Amino acid sequence: MDKEKILYLKDACLKEIETEVKSVNGKYVVLGKTIFYATGGGQPCDTGKIIRIKDNKEFNVVFVGVFNNEVSHEVDLDELQKGDKVKCILNWERRYIFMKYHTAMHLLISIINKHSGALITGNQIGEDKSRLDLNLENFSKEDFIKWIDEANEIIKKDAMVKNYFISKEDAMKNPSLFKLKDKLPKDLEEYRITEVEGVDIQADGGTHVNSLKEIGRLEFLKAENKGKNNRRVYFRVV
Repeated sequence: MDKEKILYLKDACLKEIETEVKSVNGKYVVLGKTIFYATGGGQPCDTGKIIRIKDNKEFNVVFVGVFNNEVSHEVDLDELQKGDKVKCILNWERRYIFMKYHTAMHLLISIINKHSGALITGNQIGEDKSRLDLNLENFSKEDFIKWIDEANEIIKKDAMVKNYFISKEDAMKNPSLFKLKDKLPKDLEEYRITEVEGVDIQADGGTHVNSLKEIGRLEFLKAENKGKNNRRVYFRVV
């Protein structure tokens, strides 16, 4: 994929853009550039609207994914044509919730990894709650509560969040950039880095808030034993 056409990689706060339809296959539309996040990495895709400028016809974006190395937008009507000029509008409230949760996950995993050495084995971001799966040998609800309390103290102090790209060569010199267990990516020439200043740095393709204070506060919900060396923690942003 051409990262220059995926605008949220550099600016996750873009809510609207104008572009044109690059190709169409029924209800599946590829745009010249996009602000819609394609589902992946535990983060759901964005929803919103694509408005055809010539007649203000609205098309609801119901799913966004990556297929054949292109970001494909599924809309609810199959009336768009190649070359149509369009305006894209995010469902911003939904996106912003995901930005908070995704950034909170960076903070939490940095704390958990620091105290236990655990890595992520799975995760899922939701609108009402999110979960982290970790390769922890010992199960302790009290530990998770303590780590979330520590995250809240760091949020109070605030820190800036920034994104940038580094070369594959530089990324491979620093294995700590990759927090996913058994999933060290090696097929990219550049890696997007998300850095929470003074707190965490890792390779990541998701969307994030610009500072930790935007998150608010994290609340522990529950912890589960999901099998040998696999623990799950649920939390929410309040």
